[in-house]
Amino acid sequence: MSTASLSWARRRASAGRFWRSYRTHRAGLFGLGVLGLIAVVALAAPLLVDGDVRSVTRAPGGPLESPSAEFPLGTDQFGRSLLGLLAWGARISLTVGLLAAALSVAIGTLVGIVAGHYGGWFSTVLMRVTDWFLVMPALVLAIVLATVLSRSVWTVVLAIGVTSWPTTARLVRAQTIAVESRPYIERAQALGGGHGHVMSRHVMPNVMPLVLAQTTLGISTAILTEATLAFLGLGDPSVVSWGGMLQDAREAGAVSSGHWWYLAPPGLAIALVALAFTLCGRAVERVLNPKLGVR
Repeated sequence: MSTASLSWARRRASAGRFWRSYRTHRAGLFGLGVLGLIAVVALAAPLLVDGDVRSVTRAPGGPLESPSAEFPLGTDQFGRSLLGLLAWGARISLTVGLLAAALSVAIGTLVGIVAGHYGGWFSTVLMRVTDWFLVMPALVLAIVLATVLSRSVWTVVLAIGVTSWPTTARLVRAQTIAVESRPYIERAQALGGGHGHVMSRHVMPNVMPLVLAQTTLGISTAILTEATLAFLGLGDPSVVSWGGMLQDAREAGAVSSGHWWYLAPPGLAIALVALAFTLCGRAVERVLNPKLGVR
């Protein structure tokens, strides 16, 4: 058997062990099922819902109609179906959450590994920068960035990603220091392994379980932050998102007028997705770190 084949066989076996352990966590399975369902709806939105549902000028219903057979979740102030908007909004909310969390974890992982590997004054400088981001309110920094930059989905992703990485950096740095204290790291360096080799071939594989768990937990935070920015009117006005739907409901006076069907669907969707990602993250964390104990 070739080296590549052996490597793939080991990866498949590792994935099988991970899944067998993960499926024993009922909360994690529930979260995964919810995410799978919402992902299918988001991907199939162009097939399930007419794209005209996002149009203000071609709305099929009257403004603020209550739930009915034609519009199961009612309509917004423009007469658009809230059920269709909810399906289309899932695409933006999930995309922003995934991309922002990936950016945040990538920055935090890079800073944490570099700081933990090199140490000395360089690590001190990186950690002081990390501490500055930690003490500053992430939401305030995200609002500032979203205000200064142009209003778009990519601005929201950037604003969330560059303000939420410090926690990951701290965790990865601590894990890197623990990994590099092991004897095989010293042997690798004695055999001529450079900084890049040690970080990429020895440190990175050992911190990836922590990074994976942190990513799943960070996605829920990113989705909530995106919803907050959109609710404050700092999102992209040309796209439909769950936070943008809440902001439209606020502008339409849904709170004071008692139009609960305008507020409830996007709010519940945001809460459900955040809960699902959190449950998945906790399950992944317990699978990868058995020291956390029984679920």
